[in-house]
Amino acid sequence: MVKQTIQIYARIKPTKKNTAVYSVNNEPQTSAALEFVVPKDMADGFVNNKRECFSFRFQKVFDQATNQEEIFEHIAKPVADSVLAGYNGTIFAYGQTGSGKTFTITGGAERYSDRGIIPRTLSYLYERFIQDSSTVYRTHISYLEIYNEMGYDLLDSRHEASRLEDLPKVIIMEDTDQNIHLRNLSLQQSANEEEALNLLFLGDTNRMIAETPMNQASTRSHCIFTVHLCRREPGSATLRRSKLHLVDLAGSDRVSKTGLNGQLLTEAKYINLSLHYLEQVIIALSERNRCHIPYRNSMLTSVLRDSLGGNCKTTMIATMAVDKRNLDESISTCRFAQRVAVIKNEAILNEELDPALLIARLKQEVQSLKEELTMLTGEERDEQLTMEEIKKYVLDFVLLPFIDGSLTKSIGFELTSGVQTGIGYTCGCGSTSYQLTHFYQKFGMLRATFGWTVVEVDVWSESPCLSLLTGAQLSVGKQEAFETFIKDHEDHHIIEDNKSLLKQRSTEARKLGEQLHDAKQKISVIGNHKDVGEEVDPVEENLREHIEQEKKTSACHLKALRTEIEHLQLLLERAKVKLHKDFQKWWNEEASNVQVSEKQNNVHIVKPHEALRLCFRALSKSSLSPSSIPLTGDRQADADILAFIRARQNLLSRAGNTQTQLTM
Repeated sequence: MVKQTIQIYARIKPTKKNTAVYSVNNEPQTSAALEFVVPKDMADGFVNNKRECFSFRFQKVFDQATNQEEIFEHIAKPVADSVLAGYNGTIFAYGQTGSGKTFTITGGAERYSDRGIIPRTLSYLYERFIQDSSTVYRTHISYLEIYNEMGYDLLDSRHEASRLEDLPKVIIMEDTDQNIHLRNLSLQQSANEEEALNLLFLGDTNRMIAETPMNQASTRSHCIFTVHLCRREPGSATLRRSKLHLVDLAGSDRVSKTGLNGQLLTEAKYINLSLHYLEQVIIALSERNRCHIPYRNSMLTSVLRDSLGGNCKTTMIATMAVDKRNLDESISTCRFAQRVAVIKNEAILNEELDPALLIARLKQEVQSLKEELTMLTGEERDEQLTMEEIKKYVLDFVLLPFIDGSLTKSIGFELTSGVQTGIGYTCGCGSTSYQLTHFYQKFGMLRATFGWTVVEVDVWSESPCLSLLTGAQLSVGKQEAFETFIKDHEDHHIIEDNKSLLKQRSTEARKLGEQLHDAKQKISVIGNHKDVGEEVDPVEENLREHIEQEKKTSACHLKALRTEIEHLQLLLERAKVKLHKDFQKWWNEEASNVQVSEKQNNVHIVKPHEALRLCFRALSKSSLSPSSIPLTGDRQADADILAFIRARQNLLSRAGNTQTQLTM
């Protein structure tokens, strides 16, 4: 953040008429000074205490011989550099009608050397864009005209305006943070200097210009030409947005002096009123104890809110015509500039994250997480997870590796067993005590994060889903069916192949780890010889370099193996989840097809353990009749037995059909 007062400069318009008595002092040691001398009128008598000398301080005073290039170098160029750095900037010209405001800001239309601040600033900005090719710049331009307290867009391409009233009207809107938004003000993108200058000339042709007694081509409106700049480093998501306001204010008129009437009088009243409100804002900002700043009094002060006491580096050019008849207006302009110089602005570097890049990055992260979730659960879903589902999945992720259930053993491989892969890398956990300690640490973090109570966790741990994963509450018949289902599942061979490949890669990783360990020891021994000052044999040096190369190769290979092992583990985890899901679906389908009520009248009641023994003995038969199935009399147990028998028969028949197709 940069705190500084508004910089004020004075420019004296060249004239061929009789000038007032004034002097300019631009000493480098002190700030510049402009002094006017008003001689006393002898007609007022000998007792005359009127003030004769009026002295004013400026950053610099530009006399009549100053050209446009000097104005740009001293005033506009520093502001343009700060805008390129990411700060907001404003340059505005203030003075009476005919004092040279439009010539200073826009320039003359006759000679190329008469170009004003706006075209020279555009040329400078695009020249800097070309020089700084490592940075991406985007430029948009807006041109606002305030005429009789109404805003108009001078760059609207959808309208071919023959009159000012045909242009789109700009409406001021304010958000909750007191930021001003201009509705219907278009932002035209300009890729180069030529396009930007075309937009400037288009806006200038639509401005309200009229002939007054003080100026043959007087601009009757306030115009704000704004360059919106956005810069970004390649590959970076940080943006720097800045704005440069170049303001050409309409000149004030003393109606009693100029004798205006009709439309010119109406325009003069609106101009003087808006400049009066601008002065009120300046006075309020210069008073330290002032709480309310009347920005909303006029459209001009609302638009320039940031430029006056806000987030901006602001510069003012006080233009003066030093003709004798305009001496009072020139002194009044200098007094206004002195009040402006008291205002302090706090310019802030406007950095933000690029919304488009941030959204793209977050979308990519969400898609990656969805793919990982799909790989682990075996199902895709688009809806949002509920809090209960989030709790379930998080606890499942923490608890599952530490569960010693019969279900994982029945699959044929143990995911929680540690697999050594070399130096500093182990798949799984170590001893049981370490597992328990690590589990309770994660469990405590979950409770602290989600605020779960012991009762909630106990209730969740007794849910059917967890019981199914552990296999603790599975009936003997269902476990037998699960083992049979695994052998006949279509992914059984894929699981076995991945298990074998995982074991093979783990063995390779362990060997590579041993090789790395041996290589480090050999290199350490050779290094110790150097430390004690022994002469190193060239053969040993070549051997050391060879070992170093082998070490790098082994490390790269070990890194690749580690990635492959992690991927294989994810594949096995995904296959396990899919296996559970397919089995549960198959079991539910078979159980729903059993009509227990139709068979209970024809069954023979036996003891549970005897029924299971007879049931498993009958599995060797190719077909079973309902009357030959031993049941227990318990409705739930009998339903499980009948569902298992039917599922077994379907598996056997499906296996027989597959064998017949192979023999054919």
